[in-house]
Amino acid sequence: MKKSLVLMLVMLLSVGIVLAACGGKESSNSNSNASKLDQIKDRGKLVAGVKYDVNLFGLKDPKSGDVKGYDIDLMKALAKHIFGKDKKIDDILELKQVNSKTRMELVSSGDIDLASATATITEEREQTVDFGNVYFIAGQSLLVPKDSKIKSVDDLGKDTVVISVKGSTSEQNIKEAAPDAKVTLFDDYAQAFTALKSGKGDVLTTDNAILMGMHKQDPDYVLTGGLFTDEPYGMIFNQDDDEFREYVNDFLNDMKESGELAKIYKKWFGEEPPEDILKENTMLK
Repeated sequence: MKKSLVLMLVMLLSVGIVLAACGGKESSNSNSNASKLDQIKDRGKLVAGVKYDVNLFGLKDPKSGDVKGYDIDLMKALAKHIFGKDKKIDDILELKQVNSKTRMELVSSGDIDLASATATITEEREQTVDFGNVYFIAGQSLLVPKDSKIKSVDDLGKDTVVISVKGSTSEQNIKEAAPDAKVTLFDDYAQAFTALKSGKGDVLTTDNAILMGMHKQDPDYVLTGGLFTDEPYGMIFNQDDDEFREYVNDFLNDMKESGELAKIYKKWFGEEPPEDILKENTMLK
């Protein structure tokens, strides 16, 4: 009898463990199957990838630790849209630093919910991630010291060292526009600008809006050569997050219609946004 009772208890205990494991697995699966927006709401916080080294878009103040810029203000507005305007922004928004090389990887892996990080929409990139509607339009240009003889991409020859950033469209574009020039790459724009100022290159190339921020930091460096590309920016989404992407697109459309997007744009760039940005559902294709 004692052996039978012990055997029954062992069997019941084994069944309980199996059921508990199955229950835990089911709970985990149900969470993973929730939409991105539901996951964000359950978490109670939006996790957004932004740059910390691009003046006017996302720049970290070394003294206060605050990150400020156009992208940052848009992410703050999105977090308030999701959780309510009465919530404290630090409670509902977590900013994670990304750069041109890591932003798409971190979205694809699910480490961040989306990235708003000066990302140009391209068909090549759309093979691995999705983009939201256009929220900024830039064009590639050149930044040089005030006394530079470089006036356009036509002046970039075999003796010219051009500084750019890894993983950016600027790297590809400059190699096509000035195939004879030497291109030196850095991980982020802070490093690239420091390299230009320390004489490690003759010219720095990227989107004009980013270069404008550098010029504001140090007026001894100026933009030249006009624009030689079109660079429409879009927020980056995981390809499985169609519902969340459309939710953010609707949010952007509301911002455009209410005038809030224009207000934020003017705050950072000192002028009204171009009409193409304010059109509803502005997209690359």
